[in-house]
Amino acid sequence: MEQLHNGCVLETVSGTFPLSTDSMLLAHFAKLPKNAQVLDLGSGCGTLGLLLCSRDSGCRITGVELSEEAHAAALDNICRSGLAPRFKSICLDLRQVPSYFAPCSFQCCISNPPYFSGGPASSRTPLARRGDFCTPGDLFRSAAWALKSGGDFFLVHRPEKLAQLIACGAANGMEAKRLRLVHHREGGPISLILLSFRKGGKPGLAIDEQNLFDSREAPTAYYREVYE
Repeated sequence: MEQLHNGCVLETVSGTFPLSTDSMLLAHFAKLPKNAQVLDLGSGCGTLGLLLCSRDSGCRITGVELSEEAHAAALDNICRSGLAPRFKSICLDLRQVPSYFAPCSFQCCISNPPYFSGGPASSRTPLARRGDFCTPGDLFRSAAWALKSGGDFFLVHRPEKLAQLIACGAANGMEAKRLRLVHHREGGPISLILLSFRKGGKPGLAIDEQNLFDSREAPTAYYREVYE
């Protein structure tokens, strides 16, 4: 069981995402407005919601998760962390968001989506890591439906998906506004990308780069800030 900030705790179940660098970086990257209503697309055991709630006492989180086991674990984590008044988990295929929620219900969306492709070999891969249930197109269609005009969508992904993600955002009326390139080690290849899209946003993309470790393998100031 992971101890997070301000009394929040996280316990995961087999086949779901553990507390990972991806989630830590994404929760740190997300900039929430005051008292934000946030939709987590593919919320798993509630990791991102717990991280956001532990740092922002005013946000309210709704997580949608396909796996019944992960959803049940999220409910347990929410209860143990005393967050039931402002964090709920719904067992739902994120592709059904447009038929479940009223349009423009949220100020922000967030997602740490699966990276693995679908196909016959993927049947041995846990649902939480399979892209056939959560394509970039699925993500952006649901986020565009759920977000208010001017709302932000934050996600983490692999660098080779950058062009596809920006294209999917544009096709759904969402403009890429911030891009962070994350290197595991100074001078090494890009390991992850963090992206922020704005529904109805004007063109203009701010780009920065961060390293988790320096050339001597020591944690950087950025790493320390993320993990506090």
